[in-house]
Amino acid sequence: MRKFFRTVLDKIPTAVIVVDDKLRVRFTNRALLDYFGTQARKGVMRDLISCEEPSKACGEGVRCRDCPLRLLFLSARNNKGSAFRRIVLNTKDGGARITCPFRVSPMGKKYMVAIMENVQEAEITRELYSAQSIQQKLLPPPHNWDGTPYSYMYIPCRAIGGDLPDVYQLEGNTMGFLADVSGKGISAGMLSAFVKAGWNKSDVSPSKALRGLNSKFQELNLDESNYVTAAAIRIDNAKRQIRYSLAGHNAPMLLKSGSGINEIEMNAPPVSNWIPDFGYEDQFISYRKGDILVMMTDGIIESRNPKGEMFSLERVEEILRKAESAETFIERLRASVTDFCGTFSDDLTAIAFDLQ
Repeated sequence: MRKFFRTVLDKIPTAVIVVDDKLRVRFTNRALLDYFGTQARKGVMRDLISCEEPSKACGEGVRCRDCPLRLLFLSARNNKGSAFRRIVLNTKDGGARITCPFRVSPMGKKYMVAIMENVQEAEITRELYSAQSIQQKLLPPPHNWDGTPYSYMYIPCRAIGGDLPDVYQLEGNTMGFLADVSGKGISAGMLSAFVKAGWNKSDVSPSKALRGLNSKFQELNLDESNYVTAAAIRIDNAKRQIRYSLAGHNAPMLLKSGSGINEIEMNAPPVSNWIPDFGYEDQFISYRKGDILVMMTDGIIESRNPKGEMFSLERVEEILRKAESAETFIERLRASVTDFCGTFSDDLTAIAFDLQ
């Protein structure tokens, strides 16, 4: 009969933990193992959660008194009834830490059982962390050691972002790409993954790559509320020339030179179903060694503080005007926009290049 009930508990989708009166773990079901990656069917509590307590004996260390799982069962035992607490456990997907609501109830005089509530909410949270981990892998390295030096910031307003920065090398030149998909959250994350897969890194012409992306976008057959704004560049160090093309990118690119800041704009629709066969074209602009090139999404200049004031393009240009390098510009931009706005309603992304 014990084996039968163990099988039943393993079949239910919610996590279950059973402890005895000495707070020793006597049983965990398959859902707990699957959610949190633990291999411990029974044992001590430190086998179930992330524990940094150096003491060898579970429950006897200094940090044990603050253990959320231990406090949950202690509360139920001291109250001689049920108890509820949200505890943080590590998932098996990259060790992501998520908050899970557990309710404890007595099971006879010797045992207590904790059952995770709101299973669907916990599952969604776990999937979001997994998707966030995947999306982080789509980001470029923090620095470029082979080509034009760069630095960037990427601040999604939700767990899943809709901005997509990328920097890569092609035929000895540095290529930059920055896309901003419509919407937010999971749907935006899925569309940004499509953009990542649909962008042809072998095209030396930014406009040709945009035309190819636009053609692939048509195959999705999405409605007009779905679109992608994008900016693509090729930095030719030998010619000291920037080759670029824009697709409805609301925020202009900025080029800081000895004569000031040049706002680079281009009238072109986003990648969308609005004008399916639009012919994107390349434009060229020269630069001098020591100039800084900036690409950014409109979430930066359109971010608002609690008073409703926009961060504005003027503030970005002022930060760029005083920046000594791409890295200092990104650091000061991040600090300034965070201090100005506090929280964000849109994704914020910028890439800055130290032109050689």
